[in-house]
Formats: sequence, C-alpha cells, structure tokens
Amino acid sequence: MIVAGLWLAAHAFGIPSDLRGHFGGPFLAVALMFGVLWAFGWGAGEPLTRWISPEPPLGSASRAVRPLTTVSIARVLAPGAFAAGIYLLIAVPLHELSAWSLLLYFGFPSLLAGALEYVPPGPKLGWQDVMVLGALGCAVEYGWLEPGLRHPGLGNIPKFLLADVALYLYIVQRRLPGMGFDLRLRLRDLRIGAREWALFAPIGIALGLLLGFLRFHARLPAAGTFAGTVLVTFIFVALPEELFFRCLLQNLLETRLPRRLALALAAAIFGLSHYIHGAVFNWRYVILAAIAGWFYGRAWRSERRVGASAVSHTMVDTVWVTWFLAQG
Repeated sequence: MIVAGLWLAAHAFGIPSDLRGHFGGPFLAVALMFGVLWAFGWGAGEPLTRWISPEPPLGSASRAVRPLTTVSIARVLAPGAFAAGIYLLIAVPLHELSAWSLLLYFGFPSLLAGALEYVPPGPKLGWQDVMVLGALGCAVEYGWLEPGLRHPGLGNIPKFLLADVALYLYIVQRRLPGMGFDLRLRLRDLRIGAREWALFAPIGIALGLLLGFLRFHARLPAAGTFAGTVLVTFIFVALPEELFFRCLLQNLLETRLPRRLALALAAAIFGLSHYIHGAVFNWRYVILAAIAGWFYGRAWRSERRVGASAVSHTMVDTVWVTWFLAQG
C-alpha cells in the first residue's frame, strides 16, 4: 500500500515527466530501498546479522583488528554492491551511466563497511563512529553522490540510499544497541510524536514569524496532495534524518555524555546541518532546526523509538511546507 502511495505521489508531483518517461527503473530502485528500510524496521536486522555475522559483535573481541576472511570481505562489499545496483537501475534507463559514478556508489559504502569491519570500535562512541557518521553526513550535506543523479525529483535518492547503508553498518556490522529503529508504529508513538510537535509548534511558529523565516499562507490543500506530502516527508525526509541524528548520533553520544547533554549536542548538530538553505549561511534556519531537533530528540528518547520522533518531524515539515514556507 505504501509503495502504491509513492507511485501515486510521484505522478501527482510530476516526477515521471521530469524523468522523460523513464520512470520504471528509478521507481523500482525506490521500492527496493524502501523494502530494505521496511525490512529493518520490522525486525529483519537480527536474523540477517545471525546469518552473515556469526562472530561476536564488533568491539567485543580481544583483537583490535579483525582478520581478512572471505566472509568478512563479502560483508564489506555487500552495501557497495547494493548501492551500485540502485545506481544502475536509475542511470541505465536515463542513459546517463557513468563509470566514475558507478565506482563511487560501490566504493563509498564499502570503505565505510571496511572501517567498521577491520578496525571495530568498542561499545562506546569511537573514532571509527565519528569517521563513519561524519562521512555519511557530509555525503548528504554536500551531495557527494548527487552528480550521478542530476534530474529533478531524484534529489532525495542519495539520502534514502545512505539510510539503508547506515542501517546495514550499524545493525548488521556494529550491532549498536538501543537504536529503536522500529517501524511497527504504535498508538503511543503517535501520541508522543504529536505531543512534542504541539510543544514545539507555538515556539517554532512564533520565532519563525518574528525572524522572517516563515510566512503564513491561508490555503486549503487538496486531500491527495496533502496526503502525498505527508507520505513523502515521512519516508524520504523524517525517517533518514531521525535514523542518523537520533538512532545513531544521539544514541552514541549517550555512551559518552549525560543524556541531556547528548540530546542538546545532537540537536545542535542537527541544526547546523541545515545551514545550506539558499546562497548564504542561513542562521534563522539553523536556530529553528536546532530547537526542533531538541523536541525530536525528546520524542525518540521517551521510549527510544524512531516512530515517535519521525512523527514529530513529519508533522513539523508538513505544516511548514503547506502553510508557512516563505517564497522568494
């Protein structure tokens, strides 16, 4: 049903025409990426880990460096092979296949997997985590994978793909506990998410209007367009960002810092990640995003579930783009 909804949303936003009718391959790629995200969210990580990573969790072995084996090489190359396959599904139908882009899509995830595989971090936040999370964040922030996907409508594909890569790295390889990446949404997730949105909304709207970042638009969007906005925002924006900033970053920071300080630091980094919004450093966006990140972090921390923070995030962004997005 969700994949069908994505199909309808893509047509509503005119993506097939943007892709000159070559929609089948890119949509299949999106469906496969969503399938991975969904599978991990419904508990596939544990059996997959037992199947391909029977050794002790990373950081639990007495050796600081793991040996090179056929199985370990396969584990390292798996995310790169998946990313390269996604790239081929998109680039080949569009007749824009590039050997350099193919190598980048294969090599970048494999290098990150190799770092965690052969120099495993301990149970707490380590330099390996800083390197891997920093590389993932920079790849999204600065569009390292975007040159191979230049078409309108494909801008969120690299972020979505790297979310799958991050899930593999930290669930299958690192086996990071306490992530809370569970997409079996409960009514309580909705309540917590809505509560944190309700706490943030008056602060964010008042401050945004005062700073001139927001501009109210009195409009009644079509039901289909609004539903499409909610679905696309939840899947392509909220889930990848909440996975990175809450399930991974805030979670790992808590292994080194008090919970409140970890929450504040993760929110600050989340805010700074939004500085590219226009031609210059957008300090208004940074401030508002950091405040929002505090409430998203509270939602995740309540029961350590990504569903709650993703609901808050989706509600904030949907209200923003529907009624408060300043034009020009």
